[in-house]
Amino acid sequence: MSDRLLSSLGLCRKAGKLIMGFDAVRDAVANKTACLVFTAGDISPKSLKETKFIAEKHNIEHIAAHVTMDEISFRLGRRVGILAVSDKDLANAVRLAANRENEEEQLI
Repeated sequence: MSDRLLSSLGLCRKAGKLIMGFDAVRDAVANKTACLVFTAGDISPKSLKETKFIAEKHNIEHIAAHVTMDEISFRLGRRVGILAVSDKDLANAVRLAANRENEEEQLI
């Protein structure tokens, strides 16, 4: 199920449009270079709260996905739970993949 989402994130990384880690994402959001903020399902509640706050403050969409940091690590080669996409079209691809994942989970 989450393979589409992880593949989309991998594509973003290969294109050089994926920002990884809280500090880098915070800076990208503040500089208006991030189009979408993405968090793994197993980050700490404090990190999730801070990430949501920053995204909402700057009017950037936030997606809390059901993938784990280990799954992201396996796909991207780096263990992170907070990411941002800096390209509008790639952000749309990640958004669509996340929506499909959520729809499929509701069917199960």
